Amino acid sequence: MARPDPNILLVDDDQVDVMIARRTLARRGKGDCLVVARDGIEALEILRGQNGHAPLPRPCIVLLDLNMPRMDGLEFLRELRADPELSSVVVFALTTSTASRDRAEAYRHQVAGYIAKTGAPGGFEKIAHMIEQYAELNVFP
Repeated sequence: MARPDPNILLVDDDQVDVMIARRTLARRGKGDCLVVARDGIEALEILRGQNGHAPLPRPCIVLLDLNMPRMDGLEFLRELRADPELSSVVVFALTTSTASRDRAEAYRHQVAGYIAKTGAPGGFEKIAHMIEQYAELNVFP
């Protein structure tokens, strides 16, 4: 029996990156799986079903930018991991930050991977493929 595609929560304030993600996932037949949050606060509201957002059904994968207004990616990770209902959500950092301290802090908060946007050969197409492979092979909580 085929498993359902996981929902993908893209947390990114860069509208160009959001547009690229939407187009890429739509081409791959996964456009309906994508939900977008502009910052960490909105992402938590979506995951928790607060402020008019329906809770995002599980399984889900979060693609997280680190540099955002209001609540950045590292603050989001701290809040997410402290919440017993959300602590097992799978998160990949997808960011322009190549700072070693950001990478170390992200892994300290149990990201499944750290992907530099500028260092991803093939761009979001390869990232989408990686997510598909991960979802196919992984057994979600």
